[in-house]
This record gives sequence, C-alpha cells and structure tokens, in this order.
Amino acid sequence: MEWIDGGVTAATGFYASGVYAGIKKSRKDMAMVFSVVPATVAGAFTTNMVKAAPVRWDISLIEEMKMAQAVVLNSGVANACTGTKGKQNNACMAKAAAEALDISEKLVLTASTGVIGKQLPMDAIASGVKVLAGCLSDTMEAGTLAAESIMTTDTVKKEAAVTILLGGKKVTVGGMSKGSGMIHPNMATMLAVITTDAAISQELLNEAVHEVVSKTFNRISVDRDTSTNDSYMVLANGLAGNEQITKKDASYDEFLKALYAVSESLAKKMAADGEGATKLLEVNVIHAVSEKEAEILAKSVITSNLVKTAVFGNDANWGRILCALGYSGVQFDPEKVDLVITSSYGTLSLVSNGMATDYSEEEATKILSADAVTVTADMKSGEESATAWGCDLTYDYVKINADYRS
Repeated sequence: MEWIDGGVTAATGFYASGVYAGIKKSRKDMAMVFSVVPATVAGAFTTNMVKAAPVRWDISLIEEMKMAQAVVLNSGVANACTGTKGKQNNACMAKAAAEALDISEKLVLTASTGVIGKQLPMDAIASGVKVLAGCLSDTMEAGTLAAESIMTTDTVKKEAAVTILLGGKKVTVGGMSKGSGMIHPNMATMLAVITTDAAISQELLNEAVHEVVSKTFNRISVDRDTSTNDSYMVLANGLAGNEQITKKDASYDEFLKALYAVSESLAKKMAADGEGATKLLEVNVIHAVSEKEAEILAKSVITSNLVKTAVFGNDANWGRILCALGYSGVQFDPEKVDLVITSSYGTLSLVSNGMATDYSEEEATKILSADAVTVTADMKSGEESATAWGCDLTYDYVKINADYRS
C-alpha cells in the first residue's frame, strides 16, 4: 500500500467540484462528487433517532438501488428537523443534480451539514448545483475544492488517498471528510465520501464499510454529541479493471486495509481538528480480555472532560485516566494497570501496577505539550487491544459553540 496525494478524485473515473453558492455568508458551501459510470455503493449513518432529510434519503436509496453515480453536498444548513418541506427540498436538490448531470435522481446521494431546523435556500441550491455540474474535474485541485466546500467549523480540509495492487491492477482509494464539533463515538457531525476504482460486490463493500467504520469513525470523540446528519458513503466504480471481489480472499483483505487506512486518516484528522482543540489525544488499550472491552475502555478515556482538560493544561493527572477506565463498566484489576504517555518529545511511564512511578513532572509536561499525545493503558488481563482518538478541551470550544448560529 502506498500513500499518495489526493482525495475523492484520486481514483479513476471520479470528478469533483466545490463552489460558493450563497448558503453561507462567504465561504464555499456546496460540493459535488461524480463517477463517470454508476458505482456500487454502501454507507453508514447516524444512530441518532433524529435523522436529517438527506440521511433518510440516502439510506432508502442505498437499500433500493445499491448503486450511485453522484453525491451533492451542502454546508451551512443541516436540513434536519425540517418536516415535510425539508424532505421535499432534499428531493429537489437531488433532482436538480440529476438533471444537470443527465442521470437518474435515484443515483444521486445527498448530504447536508450546518444549523439544525433551517430550511435549505432552494434558489441558492438550484443555481449552485448547475455551477457544480459545469465545473466538474478529475484534478487533485477539484477534489480539494470539494473538501473545502463541506467545512463548517473545521479549520482544515481533510483528504486522504492510497493505492494498492489487486491482481496486478493498480487500485486507488481516496476520500474527504468534514467534522470538528458534535463528534462522538457512533459517528457524529461528520460527512465522508470515499471513492475507489476497485471492482467489488455490494454485499462485500457493505461488510467492509461497517467493519471499517466501527474501528475508525466510531472511535473518535470531541464533545460527546452525536449529530443528526452523520453520513459515510463509499462508491466503487470498478474502473481499475481488477477481477471483481466477490469473496473474502486476499484481494478483499488488501482492499479492507486500504479502506481502513484512508478512513483512519480522515477520522484522526477530524479528532485533531476538534473545535478549539490544540492537540490530538490517542488512547491505546492493550492486553484487555476482548477487543470490545478494550474499545469501551479507550472510549471512556477520550470522552472524559477531566482527562481532556488535563491534556489541554499539559498536566500529567493520571488519576483522571484511571478513574475514566474505572467507570467504563469493564471489569479489571486496578492494581495491575500500567499507564504510559508518548509524543514526539519522548515516552514516559506514569503508573506501574496501579501506582505512580518516580517520574519527572517536568518531563511529563514537556511530553504532553506536543500537538499529538498518546496514552497507553496496559490492562494485563488478556491479549486484545483497541485504539480511540479525541482531543483536548479548551476555552475556545465554549466560545465557538456559544456563537455558532451568529
């Protein structure tokens, strides 16, 4: 597997565009992704009972069609909690894209992000869709424009791409995502579109999507809020020319690794770009009884406000980490646990067998001051492990969310 520059246009046959349509005050606010041929599609969506109109549209189309050719996305308005009118507006957005692209509206997926409860400004949407269709390109720059156009409180664009070999054919997996706040395990205010030129059956693509999401986007948290609009969609158009993957063989395993790599990269970028965040927090739980228990333990730590604020303050308050492990609901022996922190400034053991080591507070503070910090919790109770990602909690998080609508 090789990392390459690019995003949703990296794979053969995928085009994209991003424009300012007038939904937001000034920043780019609409994007489109298009495959030159209908693509096999699978997706994962919010677990929130309150689901936005585009989420319900996508779930229905994927179940019915199992194919898609375009995704049209807007930022600024979530089109959630908008009733019948919101559903009609979403359908009109899909229809407008279909007409502009000369394809069936049943091949158009939709995605929205922004303020909940507001109706889409349909004049801006209609004109924006036409402009998007007219400036589609397969260049890397076009993919970047699309990634920038779905940002809300994000401070950086999020793209990733890799190539692999399947049966001697070069296969590419690339994608983009957005998300900075309302991020919590079981997905969050995130939109992600992954494109690949791999040939794979819809059944296996669906299995791969759900396995990958469970170990990437479902293991990040910024603020313990799960949104109404979470959407992760993968389109596979088969133009790489590999023999179609129809069983869980070596080719499937290689494809799964590539999809995981792109998704993990995007998920980590979202966690690091948490609203107001100054650093990425990675928590590795090792030697747990089961992977599920390791995941629960890791999530418990990354979602702890006390841990997050300590990390912001570069304070090696390891008692907060043990505390978060302790209320996770997982049974373990606290007197066996080791805690280690790592960053670009080094590695330091804080706790051995449940007790503080004779560590240097000065060294611990330096390690925690890096822009990415890893905590490893060794449970010494099994052979399984899991990783989760979060960020620190800062003053700016409150400022951003206090002023979100204004």
